Amino acid sequence: MSTPQGLAPASTTFRAIGTTASVLTAGPKVLGAAAVLLRLQLEQLDEACSRFRPGSELSLAHRSGGKPVVVSGLLAELVQASLDVARLTEGAVDPTVGNAVIGLGYDRDFDALPARGPRVGDSPPVPAPGWECVELDVANRLLRIPEGVRLDLGSSAKAFAADRAARAIAADLGTGVLVNLGGDVAVAGPPPPDGWCVGISMSARDHPEHSQVTVCIRSGGLASSGTTVRAWRRGERRLHHIVDPRTGDVADEYWQLATVAAGSCLVANAASTAAIVKGSGASQMLCEMALPARLVRSDGEVFVFNGWPSATRKAG
Repeated sequence: MSTPQGLAPASTTFRAIGTTASVLTAGPKVLGAAAVLLRLQLEQLDEACSRFRPGSELSLAHRSGGKPVVVSGLLAELVQASLDVARLTEGAVDPTVGNAVIGLGYDRDFDALPARGPRVGDSPPVPAPGWECVELDVANRLLRIPEGVRLDLGSSAKAFAADRAARAIAADLGTGVLVNLGGDVAVAGPPPPDGWCVGISMSARDHPEHSQVTVCIRSGGLASSGTTVRAWRRGERRLHHIVDPRTGDVADEYWQLATVAAGSCLVANAASTAAIVKGSGASQMLCEMALPARLVRSDGEVFVFNGWPSATRKAG
């Protein structure tokens, strides 16, 4: 998903948490302050739940030997969000895939991940243990992760962070704002007259002219999940970052891109990621959730659901 275009508001883009982060403000004079707030929010996110930082709260919880640990309010919210997403998607998006992701070679920040490497081990993938094994007492901020289980909050955490940052920037600066974290888009505050126009493409790094289509939103969130960009090779095998919890292996590439609109970026991301995992079963899920969606099949054919405009205009 590319940076929104056709807008008077100012924007800035930078790299953070292994992805492309963008912020746009309806009031250009507050852009600098908005960027500072977004960087702060992302630093807090990294300190709370990065699985690549040995000193992050989540890493410390993994080393607790299966005992309950007191965590910050932010990590408690992040874990709760991931469990809510797992429940909403009936386990298609499950935070307990951490060991599976590491086994596939995604064992460091994506910007540092070698594009090619030796083949992964010969052991067959192991299904995720399941989100129900995680115990969280939000009121007392107590988290227990069973020994040997590793959480990967990446998918839901990024979308949660987009929602959280957009709300904070709008409240603190009194402006309409759009936050885009690698295709996870959240908006808050008063939108521009025509809404926030967002170009949809395979990669957040794509120039807007390369966007496949453009849509406009005024509230909530929009999220894209895909299998073509965040990918790497181990031996002769091409791998990507979306794991099917049922198998512990990468999801089949039935869809190459799924984009969903919802009342929050968190829910939009949950549905778009689950669509990739569910493959041909995604259409039934999306109809049951009643969320507007656009799916691009691996052969390039486009399908739209639940009021997504069938004649979405070409970007550029």
